Amino acid sequence: MLLLSQLTILILLLLTIGFIGVSLWMWLGYGAIALFVLNAPLWLWSVYVAIALILLVPQIRRPLLTTPIMKVIRVPKISDTERSAINAGTVWIEGEFFTGAPDFERINQAAYPEVTPELQTFLDQQVEQVCRMATDWEIHQHKDLPIAVWQYLKQERFFGMMIPVEYGGLGFSNFAYSSVMAKLASRSFIHTATVGVTNSLGPAKLLLNYGTSEQKAYYLPRLASGEEIPCFALTEPTAGSDAASITAKGTVFQNDDGKLMVRLNFRKRYITLGAIATLIGLAFKLSDPDHLLGKGEEVGITCILIPANTKGMILGKRHDPMGVPFYNSPVEGQDVIVSVDQIIGGVEQAGQGWKMLMQSLAAGRGISFPASCTGVAKLVARVTGAYSKVRQQFGSSIGRFEGIEEPLARIGGLTYLLDAARIYTVGAVDAGEKPAVVSAIAKYQFTEITRKLVNDGMDILGGSGICRGSRNLLANFYTAMPIPITVEGSNILTRTLMIFGQGVIRCHPYLYSEIKAIETGDTIAFDQVLWKHIGSITRNKFRALLLNLSRGYLAPVPGHKFTKRYYQKLAWSSAMFALLTDFLLIRLGGSLKRHEKLTGRLADWLSWMYLSSATLRRFAAEEHKPADLIYVQWAMDYSFAQMQQALEGILVNLPIPNIARSMLLSFVRINPLGTIPSDVLGSRVAQALQTTGHDRDCLTTGIYIPTHPDEALGRLEQAMKLCEQAEAINSKIKQASRAGQLPLGKVETLIEDALKTGVIVQAEADLIRSAESARFDAIQVDAFTVQEYQGTPVSLPLNAIDFLRKCPGE
Repeated sequence: MLLLSQLTILILLLLTIGFIGVSLWMWLGYGAIALFVLNAPLWLWSVYVAIALILLVPQIRRPLLTTPIMKVIRVPKISDTERSAINAGTVWIEGEFFTGAPDFERINQAAYPEVTPELQTFLDQQVEQVCRMATDWEIHQHKDLPIAVWQYLKQERFFGMMIPVEYGGLGFSNFAYSSVMAKLASRSFIHTATVGVTNSLGPAKLLLNYGTSEQKAYYLPRLASGEEIPCFALTEPTAGSDAASITAKGTVFQNDDGKLMVRLNFRKRYITLGAIATLIGLAFKLSDPDHLLGKGEEVGITCILIPANTKGMILGKRHDPMGVPFYNSPVEGQDVIVSVDQIIGGVEQAGQGWKMLMQSLAAGRGISFPASCTGVAKLVARVTGAYSKVRQQFGSSIGRFEGIEEPLARIGGLTYLLDAARIYTVGAVDAGEKPAVVSAIAKYQFTEITRKLVNDGMDILGGSGICRGSRNLLANFYTAMPIPITVEGSNILTRTLMIFGQGVIRCHPYLYSEIKAIETGDTIAFDQVLWKHIGSITRNKFRALLLNLSRGYLAPVPGHKFTKRYYQKLAWSSAMFALLTDFLLIRLGGSLKRHEKLTGRLADWLSWMYLSSATLRRFAAEEHKPADLIYVQWAMDYSFAQMQQALEGILVNLPIPNIARSMLLSFVRINPLGTIPSDVLGSRVAQALQTTGHDRDCLTTGIYIPTHPDEALGRLEQAMKLCEQAEAINSKIKQASRAGQLPLGKVETLIEDALKTGVIVQAEADLIRSAESARFDAIQVDAFTVQEYQGTPVSLPLNAIDFLRKCPGE
């Protein structure tokens, strides 16, 4: 009995120190205690002491253990361009999930910015005015922004939002810029495509980060005022996702005046604003055959600025991306000659172009498209909620049918999640982080989720969604969604390579240090990090076991009474994710990044841990608003269901024996991380979208909502309010009809009878008639005469082109 008690204590102690993770000294101390308690024989003590000496003394451990391990490890080969991508940016909270024991205090202390009075004024005045000046349909009909909008964007410094005030810009934070982009996107994709390049990944951003003082002083004021319209040319016919393989060439030579010049030849495509740009940023491979720069013959990828009127530039054509009329164009140059002084950052930065681009993208991917997608998601929530209330079939609003509630719930829950992650991500960038992996997660997940939400919106609108015209609020966004899916790193590449394939090297607490030590043959450095890594794996084995058995309840976590359980499940998820990551790294070694289906599922798992953390951070930052709880619960349940799906996909394809695989799959299916949100919860979210008032307004805050009934959304909103006000009266008439007081029939046909019998009064009859009239008007679709439909679309007048290209400062 005594022995059983001792064994129980030893097992409990083992599980405890394994779960919390302890040093090698403490593990050896536990071993000594176990041997003493079990009255081990002398020979076993001798073996134990020998093992302890080998593990504790580096001079013994390295030749006997570390060096042999170092020789057999297969590490991925990392090219110079890939290394630049890995080294770009910083590791933020995403690194916590690779530890297996995330620090939730750190996660919850990260900045979560709020709209300042100054920003709110800009949103309510300047941004509101831009949105008011042209509808999305008008922009598509004219195939460009009206001249007045271009002029207003320049006048109010929209092209210089991120340029500091001292250079004539607005000096906005990333959060402020993101808020502006979200509102612009809710009006038209063309706004964000136009304004985004000038503020995010174009010449202005590169100049701010790397430009010489002279370049900044000359170009930034011109860019801020719109005197210069910029673009940046990277993609080529043979260099898309593999952007580092560009063939654009530049050769350094000395002209007759003794000045150093660059002769450029290139052919680029898919360049936003290219056709109207006055200043082209170009990425090219620079060679210096005469060694004039002192950097060798092949200097490397370089970024340079070229005025559009430079001899040899070929501009003016445009692509037609999905019929969405933003300027996207080929840009070519034949024997274009510019001074080496036009290299961004000067000669000192020659050959550093790839690093510049990777460092800019490390943060940039997490700003523009996430903002635009959030604006679109909020618009979809607003439109579908109103339409589901207004549109009736079978005598009832379609929003009462469960088939409509299901996509409405997705729209509501995921819109809350997207806005949470948008603010959380830009808050990190404003705090000085350049979270490359989080930015990749944001770019991929925001565009994919928004595509799903737009599809849901189109399904709900039915015929109203597919008939284009001024009344259609979603069709143009539906058409445009493949564009953000494709640009700034295609989503397939982003998911399978960048988020986890490169992210694991960047974010894993030990892996990159081990790789560098192996590459350099540094046994001491490898020894120091290897045993920490082994300790981490050991801890995560215990954590994964105990958190699985307890369904996460053993995890000590912070949290509000409504959210603590979600933090426990995140701790559980992280432990399993970290353990499986290490297993696959050991089992597959450097070939793991070629198993893109596995890395894609790991990327999904990591993504949803981040998105769910952002959701919890928002709920806490906004002081746990009771009205938001249904969105939080739906988003968190959905997130854990996605993690479970990724986990099962990994286990099905895990390189282990079939029996072990089957046992693991059975266990995780019986004991899942999460399941899809319940129908009851989804119904509550769907009905919230169909209820006017403060809560619905909060979910969709920050977008453009016209109030005039001549506008499609204004018309729909007015109809929704009237229908809601008339609901109680409709119920009275239906109840009277069921009681035999009125004949059977549709409410609108019983108004006169109800009025005559006293079921309703005149004011109520007038309200029902107004609601029915507004309802009928709101569900109408556009129709065109044959002549209108076949007529030649209105093209951008020549004088507008002149305005953009020749008179950009006016």
